[in-house]
Amino acid sequence: MKSDRWLLPEGIEEVLPEQARRLETLRRRLLDLYAGWGYELVIPPMIEYLDSLLTGTGHDLDLQTFKLTDQQTGKLMGLRADMTPQVARMDAHTLKKDGPSRLCYIGSVLHTRPDGFAGSRSPIQVGAELYGHSGSESDVEVFLLMLETLRQSGIPNLYFDLGHVGIYRQLVRKAKLAEEQQAELFDALQRKAIPEIKQLLNNSSVDRKIAEGLLGLATLNGDESVIEDARRLLAFAGDGVGEALDNLQAVAQQIKAHEPAIPLHFDLAELRGYNYHTGVVFAAYVPGRGQAIAQGGRYDEIGKVFGRSRAATGFSTDLKTLIDLGEAAMPRPGAIYAPVEDDAVLREQVEQLRQQGERVISALPGDNSDPQQLGCDRKLVRDGKSWQIVTI
Repeated sequence: MKSDRWLLPEGIEEVLPEQARRLETLRRRLLDLYAGWGYELVIPPMIEYLDSLLTGTGHDLDLQTFKLTDQQTGKLMGLRADMTPQVARMDAHTLKKDGPSRLCYIGSVLHTRPDGFAGSRSPIQVGAELYGHSGSESDVEVFLLMLETLRQSGIPNLYFDLGHVGIYRQLVRKAKLAEEQQAELFDALQRKAIPEIKQLLNNSSVDRKIAEGLLGLATLNGDESVIEDARRLLAFAGDGVGEALDNLQAVAQQIKAHEPAIPLHFDLAELRGYNYHTGVVFAAYVPGRGQAIAQGGRYDEIGKVFGRSRAATGFSTDLKTLIDLGEAAMPRPGAIYAPVEDDAVLREQVEQLRQQGERVISALPGDNSDPQQLGCDRKLVRDGKSWQIVTI
């Protein structure tokens, strides 16, 4: 007989009662929050045909997606690794609304590899997305909803990174680099490896000003003065870059108008989700944790491959991460202990209490468990022909 049947695959976790209670409490709290902002819940399928899951922006998820063959059709299917492409399909192809559409979701996704050191391969993805509006106001709304999500989770000491992938897109288009060179430049920028960036650009035929602009992205990070520094450095780059900087500044100013106390950091070399996002990008961090705990931004035209090009912005995070880092009070609900009695009045009272929302644990014959160990803070005690609730 094997002795390791209890082992789970690396990065796959089970959720025991206490953590499950905390996860479900926060899940309900967040769904109520999103409903209060007008976001409607959708539940995408756990599995879809691969050509739908990995279409367009979904291609970045290829390596993270578990694949299997549909025994009915012979077509490849995938277990969802990210719900955003699915929600985009629902907005574009199924819902087909003309005006703005606000959607939210909470559900498990599965990754072939963990994100980061000792990360989970089975996160519970939480997200909200706003389709059909291209202005900075919708980016700000989504950012503020992300902020409120983290506050509801009780996560302290938050700080935020803002960037705009459109700036890099404009510069790299002007540079006319080969695909392999673009990949090398992208990687070096993410690491802010200035010597590597210099060498790569020196070895190419990129215009000197464009090369200076691309190199400058690695140093354009800090407070809001970064935007004005970028305007001076990239003045040659044309209207596209100027409009991207205007958009980033407008988003930042509106966020500050709503939340003047939150710390904002700007990083124009932050290209997270470059092949996915098209405009402003943002991420939330906490001290001592190198990876973002929530992130989002604009991804216009995401529905194009599903037959309807729509402006879109949204954010996502992991419910397990929110529970691990959060300090929000989630009191354990008390319970009432009902003794073993063949009594119709007792049975009726237990039923009424449960209908009123009380948690009632009925004793079983031969069970000598301590009611308090079961989580009970009260019990039902016979009082003549009736039953009274008394504190334990």
